[in-house]
Amino acid sequence: MTALTARRTLETTVGSPAEIPFDAVLSGQTPMVFRGLARDWPLVQAGLTSSQAARDYIRAHDRGGRVVGYLGDPAIKGRFFYDETRAAMNFKAERAPLADFLARLEAVEDDDDPPSVYVGSTDLDAFFPTLKAENDLGLGPEVFGPEAPMAGIWIGNRTVASAHWDMSNNIAVCAVGRRRFTLFPPDQGANLYPGPLEPTPGGQVVSLVDFDAPDFERHPGFLHALASAQVAELEPGDVLVYPALWWHQVEALAPFNVLVNYWWNRAPAFMDTPMTTLLHGLLSLRDRPDFEKQAWRALFDYYVFGPADRAGAHLPEAARGPLGPMDEIKARRLRAYLLDRLNR
Repeated sequence: MTALTARRTLETTVGSPAEIPFDAVLSGQTPMVFRGLARDWPLVQAGLTSSQAARDYIRAHDRGGRVVGYLGDPAIKGRFFYDETRAAMNFKAERAPLADFLARLEAVEDDDDPPSVYVGSTDLDAFFPTLKAENDLGLGPEVFGPEAPMAGIWIGNRTVASAHWDMSNNIAVCAVGRRRFTLFPPDQGANLYPGPLEPTPGGQVVSLVDFDAPDFERHPGFLHALASAQVAELEPGDVLVYPALWWHQVEALAPFNVLVNYWWNRAPAFMDTPMTTLLHGLLSLRDRPDFEKQAWRALFDYYVFGPADRAGAHLPEAARGPLGPMDEIKARRLRAYLLDRLNR
C-alpha cells in the first residue's frame, strides 16, 4: 500500500494524553499520530522485551472467559475477507479461552507461511479489567462525554482488516508489534467499492478493493480514493486518533501484534444510530424518482443537516415537539411513533 500513496498522517508529540488536541482532530477532520504517547505502558514494555513476555503479561490478566477468534488458512495471507462468492467468508470464527488462541499464535510465530489467527475487539472491562487498569490513557468525560468509551483489545499475527468505517471516533494504541493504518475521508466511500451490507467480515461494510493488488479496470475510482489517502505507520507506544466514519484499512505487520483502542461518541445515549436512518432510507427513498429524491434532500437539509435549532425556531416552545432540543422523553415518544409507523 505504501507504494501507492506517499502521504503520511500528521505526526506530533504531546506531553500527556490530556494534551491531545481532540477538537483539531475531530472538528478539523484531521487524523493525528502521537509518537510514543503510551510507551510507558507495562504491556508495551513487555512487548519490547519479547512477544513471549507480552503473551505472558496478557495471560497474567486473563479472567479465563471464552473469546471470539478468527482462523484462516495460510492461503488468505492474513486478509480476513470474503470467499469468491462474496456471500461467505474465507475464514471461520471460533469461541474458546484466550489461552488457546495465544498458544496457537506462539506455535506458528516462526513459520514462514502461518495460518492467520486473530482475536478482535475484545472488551477490556469484561475480560481484562486489571490489564486495563495498568494500561490506560487516563482520559475521562472531558473527552468522551457522559458515556464511557468502549475499550477493546485486538491480538493476532500478520493480519489485514480490509478498509471499513466505524460509527465512533477512535483512539488506537499500538501496544505490541507494528500497525499500518491506511485512512480515507468519508466522502471516498464510492471510490472504495463497498461490499454487501451483510454478511460482513467483522460487522461493518468493507471495501472490495485488494490494496496489495488493486484492479483498476474493475475499480477505477480507487485511483481517486488514493489521491485522498494517508498512511499512519505505528510503532509500539504510538497512538493514532481519527474521527468517526473515516475509512481505514488496518494491517498488523509483526509475527505477534496487540492493539488497544477506545471507541466513543459524545452523542447522548438516547440517540439512535444513524445507520438505522440509512437503512430506512434504502426502504423509503432510494428507489423513488430522482425529482422526488432531490425534494427530499432539501427537506433533510432543512430538518436534519442544517442548524439544529432552525426548524423549530419560529414556533412557540410548547409547540416544537421533536423540532426542539431532543431529550430522553422526546426520544422515547418519537421512537414509539416510528415503531407504530413501521409496524403498519
